[in-house]
Amino acid sequence: MKGVLLVNLGSPESPTPKDVKPYLDEFLMDKYVIDVPYLLRALLVRGIILRKRPEESAHAYAKIWWDEGSPLVVLSERMQQKVQPLVNVPVALAMRYGTMTIEKGLQELHDKGVTEVLLFPLYPQYAMASTLTILVKAEEIRKKKFPQMTFTDVPAFYNKPDYIQNLADSMKKHLEGFEYDHLLFSYHGIPERHIRKTDVTKSHCKIDGSCCNTPSPAHEFCYRHQCYETTKLVIEKLGIPKDKYSLTFQSRLAGDKWLEPYTDVEINNMPAKGIKKLAVVTPAFVSDCLETLEEIAMRAKEEFEENGGEDFLAIPCLNDDDEWCQTVGNWINDWAK
Repeated sequence: MKGVLLVNLGSPESPTPKDVKPYLDEFLMDKYVIDVPYLLRALLVRGIILRKRPEESAHAYAKIWWDEGSPLVVLSERMQQKVQPLVNVPVALAMRYGTMTIEKGLQELHDKGVTEVLLFPLYPQYAMASTLTILVKAEEIRKKKFPQMTFTDVPAFYNKPDYIQNLADSMKKHLEGFEYDHLLFSYHGIPERHIRKTDVTKSHCKIDGSCCNTPSPAHEFCYRHQCYETTKLVIEKLGIPKDKYSLTFQSRLAGDKWLEPYTDVEINNMPAKGIKKLAVVTPAFVSDCLETLEEIAMRAKEEFEENGGEDFLAIPCLNDDDEWCQTVGNWINDWAK
């Protein structure tokens, strides 16, 4: 019997330092997120970051928290609930970090008699710190707890025509009536070394401005290329001129060389360049979360206005958009035939 496990990032149980700390510990101690030797990672995370970050993050979470709970979890649940009636196989939901574990999701499917699982990381672009860590964790659990199960995984869907159409349609709807000077595509940042580590050719990804545009097998796992490709395809679909949009990367940690340009730096410089009305879309996420609701819709907006900006529009993620849920349902049905 076939079944599907949708997997998103995760969330603390509540917006309090007490609950944020173990969540951040699990997230940041993941060797695919901070990919340094264990002792150095433990020193960095437990000796430095977790001394201050839980309180700061809890404050940020508190600003976006809904009555029903974490927006990312609630929105993921709404999506799953809309997809389930569109397909003839069980659809479970799990998170990579936090209490809605992948093990619980697989157990739910196992209890329904599922032996063939479609693992569906809810990330359009492939990255070590998102897609890969889900696949590795799921396989570890399968070997230990569910050896009779087999997995198929959904590859990065950054360039699939129906996803691009959904994203373009959603953006068009939210941009209606907003006369923007500039449209910014802000993607989650990752360290440059992650790009090189996932380069299957071991030589193509130089991050020099040309490698992402030169065809290569490396592109199947290159986050940077896939971000640029998503942007290019959406721009073509919407017919937006080259001088009206740009692409940046947000949410970096100090101490490493991360993908540039940086979202906060670019946004803060825009008013001085005559960009007074700014729209921002965040296509690295399919569900709104801390990085979209607090970092972009609140903090970036505030800083943009402090620097002389006038109007700021944060375009919501696809969330439980009907067209997007139908697309996910179609993909599942294609697999389940």
